[in-house]
Amino acid sequence: QVQLVESGGGSVQAGGSLRLSCVASEYTTRRYRMGWFRQAPGKEREGVALIAVTSSTNYADSVKGRFTISRDNAKNTLYLQMNSLKPEDTAMYYCAASRILLGGAFSDFDYWGPGTQVTVSS
Repeated sequence: QVQLVESGGGSVQAGGSLRLSCVASEYTTRRYRMGWFRQAPGKEREGVALIAVTSSTNYADSVKGRFTISRDNAKNTLYLQMNSLKPEDTAMYYCAASRILLGGAFSDFDYWGPGTQVTVSS
C-alpha cells in the first residue's frame, strides 16, 4: 500500500518561496510516476507538476518557470520548489502517485496524500 504525507505548506507573501515535501512509502518515488496537484476553494483540482520514472517532467502553464518538481529516491521524498508565489497559487496542495509510469498527462493517479495548505497574501 502506497502512503504519501505532504508537509511544508504555510503562509507567505507574494513573491516569496516555499518548498513542499512528500514523504512516500519505501521505493514509491522510484517506482511510480509522481505528481503535485492543488485545489483552491470552489475550484476543481488541477495538476501542477509531475515527474515520470524516466525523470521527464511536465508543468501546468501557470507555474512554468516558477515551480520545480524533484525527487530524492534515497529518502523516498518528492519535492515541489515554489518561487515567485502569487495569490492565485493559494490552494491545498496534494502529492500523488500513478501506476502509469510514463506520460505527461495529469490523469490516472491512484494514491493521494492528505494535502498541505499554501496561502499567498498580496
